[in-house]
Amino acid sequence: MTPTRFIDLNADAGESFGAWTLGDDAALFPLLSSVNVACGFHAGDPRTIQATIALAASHGVGIGAHPSYPDLAGFGRRVLEATPEQVYADVLYQVSAVSGMARAAGTALRHVKAHGALSTRAWTHAPTAHAIAQATRDADPALPLVVLPATHLETEARALGVPVVLETFPERAYLRDGRLAPRSMPGSSIHDPQEAARRAVTMVTQGHVEAIDGGVFECRPDTLCIHGDNPNAVEIARAIRDALAGVGVGVRPFAVP
Repeated sequence: MTPTRFIDLNADAGESFGAWTLGDDAALFPLLSSVNVACGFHAGDPRTIQATIALAASHGVGIGAHPSYPDLAGFGRRVLEATPEQVYADVLYQVSAVSGMARAAGTALRHVKAHGALSTRAWTHAPTAHAIAQATRDADPALPLVVLPATHLETEARALGVPVVLETFPERAYLRDGRLAPRSMPGSSIHDPQEAARRAVTMVTQGHVEAIDGGVFECRPDTLCIHGDNPNAVEIARAIRDALAGVGVGVRPFAVP
């Protein structure tokens, strides 16, 4: 079926450190249109960032920075006590590093997306959200920020004039208020490729997702995210692409707002 509309498909990438490797970037990248590169604070190191950028560029995949709390031990999933000033400096540092390495590789940084606990903190804590949005704007006013809809991060980014890309997660469960279900909640992660694909089609074509606590959350995503650390990430990405193609939706990088 010839596509009549398009959606971006992204995943977190470069989440390795030294001999430790998470996910299969080489198998996943050909199925994506954008990637979020770990910046060294929750995973990744300079050589990993360099290699991830090169792999993304070779597949024509849009490159994003994926800043986090400085939490290698906790993979960036622990909320750390950090002032807005510290969050601002940490995000600016990480985005600037990946941007510089992309430029050295003959390509360019295309977006920013906060990782893990830093992102979830920014959903409900306006000062953290403001710091992330300000750092993104100061790194490059044209850089879009990928955000979960109906959060402080969306609000603060729009208030600062930062371009916003709305994201949903077909392989994570939602609460009815639009937040992702905590990973401690049974059923919070979806490992069945066909179920993830069904949810992706519903998000894109019907503009909502079923909530694990009842009801639905209305959403109009610009991009769909697959977690690279999902053990079925490659199969999920393939199933999503096939299901979207079946309803006339193609996959390509999002247009900068």
